[in-house]
Amino acid sequence: MTASLALVRITALTKTYPGGTHPALSSVDLEIPEASCFGLLGPNGAGKTTLVSILCGIRRADSGSIRVRDAAGRWFECGARAGWARTGGAADLIGLVPQELAFYPTLTVRENLHYFGTLHGLRGARLRERTDASVAIGRLEAHWGQRAEALSGGLQRRLNLAIGVIHAPPLLVLDEPTVGVDSQSRRFVLEELARLKSGGTTILYTSHYLDEVEQLCDSLAVIDQGRVVAHGSREDLLRDSVVTLRTAARPPAALLEQLAAIPSVTALHHDETALTLASRDPAATLAAAMQAAQRNHVTLVEASMGRRSLETLFFHLTGAQLRDEGVDESIP
Repeated sequence: MTASLALVRITALTKTYPGGTHPALSSVDLEIPEASCFGLLGPNGAGKTTLVSILCGIRRADSGSIRVRDAAGRWFECGARAGWARTGGAADLIGLVPQELAFYPTLTVRENLHYFGTLHGLRGARLRERTDASVAIGRLEAHWGQRAEALSGGLQRRLNLAIGVIHAPPLLVLDEPTVGVDSQSRRFVLEELARLKSGGTTILYTSHYLDEVEQLCDSLAVIDQGRVVAHGSREDLLRDSVVTLRTAARPPAALLEQLAAIPSVTALHHDETALTLASRDPAATLAAAMQAAQRNHVTLVEASMGRRSLETLFFHLTGAQLRDEGVDESIP
């Protein structure tokens, strides 16, 4: 973990849905440093959206707690029985940008921002100030008077973001904020999030786009089957190097066993003819892997060394495609 102070502390968080055979979350412990971007990854149904919805007060945990710190150092808790609405202002510490568009389509950009600002208690000059700032964050000045339903998909995503920051929350939670948008709008959202982080906003980011997480996030956690299977800084988690092999035909089980037994190999992932080996000593691993392929009469069409990617780490930890089908966890 980073040396920064924690803004969010999640302790032994547990949630099982009615009729569920397994917990959606099972004793999850996490800390999110302030003024950072924290990535939350996992296959569909892994529990990440359940965690986000409990954090934002949309659902309640069965047990455990989430605490969020304000600028004065006071901690506000959401535990097994209490929601944010009962904790006296804790909801104003969080801005939520959900995957689904969350605004009134028949209202204009200005009317939406004024409405959501008043829900957070903003009035008068402060409401005008935050509305102007949020419009600037979304770069929506030219669309001030347009109805939300008339905006393009990319502009609607910008409005979603502008609404999420209307009250200048210290913690901004984003659930798949770039789904279904064009590459230009996607780039805009990522650039704006980087600016918000540099300005001191803490960001909790969930996405199926691993390149976004690797680009934006300082630290991350991977959740699988309701449990945290990896947690730490991006650099620490991706420290291992990898050896990548591609064979002319599907490799035999004997070769896979021999590759996994190489002393420098810490993890092995294979998919048809593509093999990825995480390694503490990639040069030694590559030499040993080529010898093993020769012994097993396996033809290599490609062999290379490089730094481990977030995709390789994810496959190693979960054994799953990021968009594997699972429990519908979408925020209602």
